[in-house]
Amino acid sequence: MLLERERFVGPPQSPAMRLRPRRPQQFRLADSAQQIVGGFLLAGPFVVTEEVWNLAENMSLSKALIIVAIVFAIGYAALYKADTTRDADDEQEVAGIPIRFISLMVVTFGSVTVLALLFGAPETFLKTETTGHRAVITFKAVTVGAVFSVVGAATADSIFAK
Repeated sequence: MLLERERFVGPPQSPAMRLRPRRPQQFRLADSAQQIVGGFLLAGPFVVTEEVWNLAENMSLSKALIIVAIVFAIGYAALYKADTTRDADDEQEVAGIPIRFISLMVVTFGSVTVLALLFGAPETFLKTETTGHRAVITFKAVTVGAVFSVVGAATADSIFAK
């Protein structure tokens, strides 16, 4: 009975509370693959819409940096606060940061960036901009798309986790 109980998170709070099994602590390549599917799935529609690029063009750099912070907060909350079977302290870390969270951020911003560049969105929507200004606007557009990409990536990671 003791060995069976070790698979569960803490003692029950009440007799009606159901114990939930802990998720595996090891971060696997399959976990990144799940994040990639979710990240690309929700990033796609946002990198090809003119409205996102117009919004990015008119957004200040400070607001884009605030959006980056919001994306990090959404990602952390989705992985470790909304999912009660996962604990950041129990996962593998690099420099004190869980590998799963690092992977989520790379996938989140990477998927939006890759799709934007593959679809040629900067060249399409920012034809008259200089290269430097185009890079800044592209960064801002990526931050907008990342808000949606992080939701898809974190959801896929949580739903398909074993």
